[in-house]
Amino acid sequence: MLLLRVILHSYILINIIHIYNYFGFHNDINFVIIFGFLLIFFYIFRSIVNLFYFYLLARFSKGRCYVIAYKLFENYLSMPYRGFIDRNSSNLTKTIISEAQNVTELISALLFMVSEIFIIILIYTLFIYINWKITLVLSVILLLNALLLTQTVSKKIKKLGQKRELFQKRFFEVINTTMGNFKMIKLHGEEKDILKEFSQSTDSFAKTYIANESLSNFPRLFLEAIGFSIVASIIIYLVYINQSDISHSFGLISMFILGLYCLLPSVNRILVSYNKILFYRKSLDIVHNDLIYEIEDLGTENISFNKEIRLENISFAYDEKEILKNVNLTIKKGEKIGIIGESGSGKSTLIDVIIGLYKPKYGKILIDKNELDEKNIKSWRKKIGYIPQMIYLKDGSVSENVAFLDEIDEIKVKEVLKKANILEFLEKYHEGIYTHIGENGVKLSGGQRQRIAIARALYNNPEILVLDEATSALDNKTEEKIMNEIYKVGENKTMIIIAHRISTLDRCDRIVKMEKGQVF
Repeated sequence: MLLLRVILHSYILINIIHIYNYFGFHNDINFVIIFGFLLIFFYIFRSIVNLFYFYLLARFSKGRCYVIAYKLFENYLSMPYRGFIDRNSSNLTKTIISEAQNVTELISALLFMVSEIFIIILIYTLFIYINWKITLVLSVILLLNALLLTQTVSKKIKKLGQKRELFQKRFFEVINTTMGNFKMIKLHGEEKDILKEFSQSTDSFAKTYIANESLSNFPRLFLEAIGFSIVASIIIYLVYINQSDISHSFGLISMFILGLYCLLPSVNRILVSYNKILFYRKSLDIVHNDLIYEIEDLGTENISFNKEIRLENISFAYDEKEILKNVNLTIKKGEKIGIIGESGSGKSTLIDVIIGLYKPKYGKILIDKNELDEKNIKSWRKKIGYIPQMIYLKDGSVSENVAFLDEIDEIKVKEVLKKANILEFLEKYHEGIYTHIGENGVKLSGGQRQRIAIARALYNNPEILVLDEATSALDNKTEEKIMNEIYKVGENKTMIIIAHRISTLDRCDRIVKMEKGQVF
């Protein structure tokens, strides 16, 4: 397509003088009429070709948006759990939704700029062939003006691009925080404060785009004035040289006017594309950094659990702050073990190490004398049924939440809901497994949400059940009922339970205490 555009531009520029001389036009009026019709045909055909060219350009550049967004999402899913919790989820969302789109805008601008550079090279070559002196003066003028624009307008646009990213980040953070704390906001009556914060971020974000759009139009207006001045200067120069009659220079004048007509829009498009690249440069940096982010490379080697889990001299640290210190612990298959300790003692971190979400800094984990590593950790994670304190339920049916990422088997869903002692309630008062629970289970009570979480944990018949303070937010009576159900469904399973209240662990075979990152 670029070649076609170059041919179309060059055709008229190369042949205008030859056509005038070859057909022996002695009457400029006849030449202008015939040449006018040729121009009409040329520009209609040129418009059709350009339309097809822009379609191909858009299909390539905009098509990259899907590829980039998919690759980013894939990387986020593959990043280590430790890396994920260090990131802000609203920023990850912003990168996938917004920054990926901005990068495609940058790619489109780059491709467009390259195509226009080729056109300018062609036009300049013809200018030099026709009159190198005028071309030299024209080049100096355009270069000086381009330098002026890049040192003033372009620098301002680059700074606007950096501000845009900061304001947009805050924009997404306010939305994410508001949706996640909607109940608290309503209780505290802080709608005005939230709206004020949202207004500030959106207003600042919008102003960067307003300034960018305004500045982006400046090169075109500036170059139009320069172009007119150049054409007028050429005519003044020729009149001055020839003193009176410039009819013999009509072809030369027409050539430069037509050349400038093709040249100046290309120069403007290059500057606009260059400024767009600067404006979205921060997006490219963000996407690039996230695409090269270290991801987990896990194998599919199977690991069996028949006898015990043994932790040997396990140490773990957050940013040089040691959380676990030389932990040694053995858990027999089928054993029910309770873990207690004050907040910050390392209980949840220990659980995350055991279930394979965190990699120990020192020491090793043995499963039946087989060390847990990247080759077999995926197999190990599948053996875990995890019930957290903070449960996320998606806006869907009970069956969708129980099966979660697996295919829905209605018989299995009912079985695990029955074990969790909630099936009868759902069938009696709602629509059974098809009950719509709202975003994050908003239509359910705390105890019912916990029972859904228990059913989800049991769906794939795990060998190990892990409860990370799963009932700490419930009242004593509800907690007792749910723990009775958990002990019942976990009768033949290995269970690891973190709890604040000793009463929660009354049926455990053993209770260990954590203090300052060590097990006692």
